[in-house]
Amino acid sequence: MEKREKRFLTMPKNQMIYGRRPVIEAIREGKSIDKIFIQQKIKGDLATDLFAEIKRANLHFNSVPAEKLNRITKKNHQGVVAFMAAIEFSSLEHIIDQAFGQGRQVLLLVLDGITDVRNFGAIIRSAEGAGVDAIIVPVKGSAQISADAMKTSAGALNMVPVCRSNNLLKEIELLKQSGINIIACTEKSDQLIYHATFDTPAAIIMGSEEKGISKEILALSDQMVKIPMRGKIKSLNVASSAGIILYEALRQRL
Repeated sequence: MEKREKRFLTMPKNQMIYGRRPVIEAIREGKSIDKIFIQQKIKGDLATDLFAEIKRANLHFNSVPAEKLNRITKKNHQGVVAFMAAIEFSSLEHIIDQAFGQGRQVLLLVLDGITDVRNFGAIIRSAEGAGVDAIIVPVKGSAQISADAMKTSAGALNMVPVCRSNNLLKEIELLKQSGINIIACTEKSDQLIYHATFDTPAAIIMGSEEKGISKEILALSDQMVKIPMRGKIKSLNVASSAGIILYEALRQRL
């Protein structure tokens, strides 16, 4: 069984919705839905209504074989399983406007491809401690915002706004247009984090341990920085790296 599927099976049951009608109603009621899995080639009137509601609410879904849904739940799922998020998602535009309106130097954290729930929770915990205004994650290719993430974050997920984006590239372009400095943390840089400018409105980007930050996002960055390494190990866990760069940002802002 895949690691991601095993995690879904161990989630609290009240975070999972199955069946076409219940998922449709949850979307209509504006529930905070994190993931939707729909059986491949699903048909019928309710299926048509489901796709229409997903499109209206601008949600993403994963088309999967029936076997995967059967591994997630033994209940009569009717080809549809959805997972509720442990939090309510926030509006990035509102957060930025609020920070600028209060005369604060906004600090954002963009997570490009962080899929491990424990790393995600640990990053949120560091972000809350460093005073990050909001976390930005992609709708697709991001860790499940579940009870496990809440526990790993020590409750910080209740304190730091999380914003979801259907298109990180477009989101970062909008941040740049708003005068926010885009700083990518990557081993490909020759500049150390201590030489970067964090005491202006800034968005720090962290990439996955497997792929790092995508080339397209790196191309949009105003600065690329790296953490110095003196030992034989060439890189740190992404959660550790995020803590180091966030607290360098905080040091410069104090």
